[in-house]
Amino acid sequence: MASVAIQTQLTPEEYLTRERKAITKSEFVCGKIVSMAGASYNHTVITMNISGELYIQLKGRECTVHTNDMRVKATSTSSYFYPDIVVVCDKPRFEDDTFNTLLNPIVIIEVLSPSTEDFDQIDKFSHYQQLASLQEYILVSQDEVHIEHYIRHETLWKPTEFKSPEDVLSLTSITCELSLRDIYRRIEFVDNQ
Repeated sequence: MASVAIQTQLTPEEYLTRERKAITKSEFVCGKIVSMAGASYNHTVITMNISGELYIQLKGRECTVHTNDMRVKATSTSSYFYPDIVVVCDKPRFEDDTFNTLLNPIVIIEVLSPSTEDFDQIDKFSHYQQLASLQEYILVSQDEVHIEHYIRHETLWKPTEFKSPEDVLSLTSITCELSLRDIYRRIEFVDNQ
């Protein structure tokens, strides 16, 4: 989802108090509020395609799929994000008894927007890497068939790229598979040449 930084310095507690009363969502990165803009057609369709496929595959198991309304806290940096898709297994852990800030995601998926692509690939990923529970991080392009899949191997993250509709993305931590054909179902790409 697109976002715009607002130069406001707050404590994590001030952010949460403000965010829980807000009409619109904002992320919180190292003391600064980052307002979130609306998403494009491609962005929302891809998000629903992935979350729907994961829901079906995880049904009856001890995992739940959440879309962009479930906030995740990167504890070591006291930063808060709204991933496009987050999967948690076993018992979810929350920051407090409001139950809207997840601490133990196992999979996070971000659908890239032109305005946030660099931030999602570099900055946000560095925050997410601090989550001990996180095993897989996936970046999905909305402008072309292109997925970057990062899998944790102890302290290292191994990247793999997928660029063909025939490819299948295996999420080993939750034993699920997503075909790129399903991820990009009903998406028409615009040729900018």
